[in-house]
Amino acid sequence: MSRRKDDAASPSGNDQQTGSGTADDPKAAGGLEKKAGVSRRRFLAGTAGLFGMITVSSCSWDEFFQQNFRRMTREEIDQTLARLQAQYKAKYGKDFVVGAEGPIDGTLFGYALDIQRCIGCRRCVYACVEENNQSRDPQIQYIRVLRFRDGNMDFEESDLYYDPDRVPQEGYYYLPVQCQHCENAPCTKVCPVQATWKEPDGIVVVDYNWCIGCRYCMAACPYMGRWFNWADPVIPAEELNTRTHYLGNRPRFRNIVEKCTFCIQRVRKGRYPACVEVCPVGARKFGNLLDPASEVSRILRDKRVFRLKEELNTQPKFYYFFGL
Repeated sequence: MSRRKDDAASPSGNDQQTGSGTADDPKAAGGLEKKAGVSRRRFLAGTAGLFGMITVSSCSWDEFFQQNFRRMTREEIDQTLARLQAQYKAKYGKDFVVGAEGPIDGTLFGYALDIQRCIGCRRCVYACVEENNQSRDPQIQYIRVLRFRDGNMDFEESDLYYDPDRVPQEGYYYLPVQCQHCENAPCTKVCPVQATWKEPDGIVVVDYNWCIGCRYCMAACPYMGRWFNWADPVIPAEELNTRTHYLGNRPRFRNIVEKCTFCIQRVRKGRYPACVEVCPVGARKFGNLLDPASEVSRILRDKRVFRLKEELNTQPKFYYFFGL
């Protein structure tokens, strides 16, 4: 009886009777070692994979683990801007200024385009390419100018690749299309990593370092206002614009989406977008929708105005009007 009591009181004895397995059990010990070995192998494999991704992506440790721009502290933003400036200096041999100017209080940017004045010269397209460091090969252009026959507004019958000797042509009118900076933007809702969003001043932006290239936003945009970098952008060194913004025209890279930002690097410093300044006939207007005295507000109040695909309730802040 005493022996049974001792066995029952002994943990090892109990384990031997129940077969629960301990370090004294060779099979159990081997199982523990096997589990530990698998765990170590998985850890090493995962670590190797992580370093492999960093190596393949050609980015630094800091860049790989960089926070979303909206979650960064001021100190983290300054460190990121300094890193990017050093990176661009090493890559392009030029001194870049990468800003991060925030929204202007009491401002909601809006755009208005007079389709009766537009002559289809595409100077806005070329100015936008130069200002925003868009790739020349493969070619990316945020603005697409469509040509329509007078009296017709069927987009299926428009011509993007018109090439006459002179413009405007008799019997045609022109409709430039770009990102509409929607107040109810569908593109921002589908991004699985929150790499794109609408700023308080109405500008829809992209954090290129957080974009994973899934192109959901492109599929959601009803205006074809976004572009994907299938390859590393090519820009002649002498044509680089070194005055940039983190959320705007800083150099991009392959496998990310980019778009018009209303020239965020300019408008947040009180300047007009490049396309507005270059238009030879004054067809493009830009300003603060919250200011009743602004030119854009006056146009919306006094002119015949429409927006593209209003039935979708995207609420674009890009308006078209008849000025004459």
